[in-house]
Amino acid sequence: MESINYSIGRVVFGREDAIREAYARFSEQPVDETRLAKSRACPFGARRLTLAGEAKVTDVGTFDGRESQTLTFAPSDKPGWWIRRTDQPEQLDTFVDISNLWTSAQNLVLRSGSPHNYLRMVEHIIALRTGLGVDDVLVKVGSGDPPLFADSSVPLVKTMDFAKIVEGEGDATYATVKEPLAFGGRRGDFLLFLPAKDGERNLRIDCAIRWNTVIGDQRVLFDVTPETFRYAAFARTNATRKQYLLAKTVGKLFASTRNLGYNERNILIHGRGGYYTEPRFPMEGKDGGTAKFLEPVWHRATLDLMAALALFGPHRFCGTVVSYRAGHTLDCDAVRAICRNDLLRVL
Repeated sequence: MESINYSIGRVVFGREDAIREAYARFSEQPVDETRLAKSRACPFGARRLTLAGEAKVTDVGTFDGRESQTLTFAPSDKPGWWIRRTDQPEQLDTFVDISNLWTSAQNLVLRSGSPHNYLRMVEHIIALRTGLGVDDVLVKVGSGDPPLFADSSVPLVKTMDFAKIVEGEGDATYATVKEPLAFGGRRGDFLLFLPAKDGERNLRIDCAIRWNTVIGDQRVLFDVTPETFRYAAFARTNATRKQYLLAKTVGKLFASTRNLGYNERNILIHGRGGYYTEPRFPMEGKDGGTAKFLEPVWHRATLDLMAALALFGPHRFCGTVVSYRAGHTLDCDAVRAICRNDLLRVL
């Protein structure tokens, strides 16, 4: 595949020299898998999409594996995605928007009103908004602890399919950045946001990761379509062997590491020497064997990065996003900076 050159453009935050150095390393990293659409036409249609009815899914809680948690997808009569804590009927629904992001330190937590009116680990849920193009949805949950699945977000996709995606009222609205923008982190990581070309209403993502474990260097380039998202939704979150053991021992004492719902089926556990659980998304090597497993980069590109892009309010984000070694915090800091500095243009 020919080399791809992106415009770094205006540096919103971070050191420009560090971003350019990181970009040079990113450019040298080959693309492992490409899934580009045949055309740059919008893959979701021109009308707003919602759900025809309600559908529920239940599994162990992400942060309390001793309890089953139920999540319900339902149509919304208000634009955008909303979260309703059914155990707190006195609280208002939380709008899925960057203004209601409580923290992104280890996972995305949305909250509004009372400190108890929150939902943790929302990234695996709200990524469906970007990946399936469903504009108006009400998410109902009975606690702040959503279910965690062995098949990652596939059960959520199936639940939304059961509720049936249909056209709603009005035309879909789109937004893109006004100019090429760059955001730099503190560990050789960066994000680039590039505006959609005239007349285009789709989203392209070029995402690369670099780990010092068996995961190594991975990169995928794709257009966001329902087909691509359904393919990638099978990718689980990952943790090092050390992180997993911490969560199962002394980590139980601390809220930040109390991932008691983690088990050897619903996360990918890895170390320097190999994987401790069976990895997914094998990539064939030159000799016919498996060169690497792309589960970590597909999870990062879809269920993490695309979740942050769902925080642009009621609009479908379009354009190109380039991610190198970035994570939740840089994603959300970039989205917040775009909104705070009026760098988003509604089309």
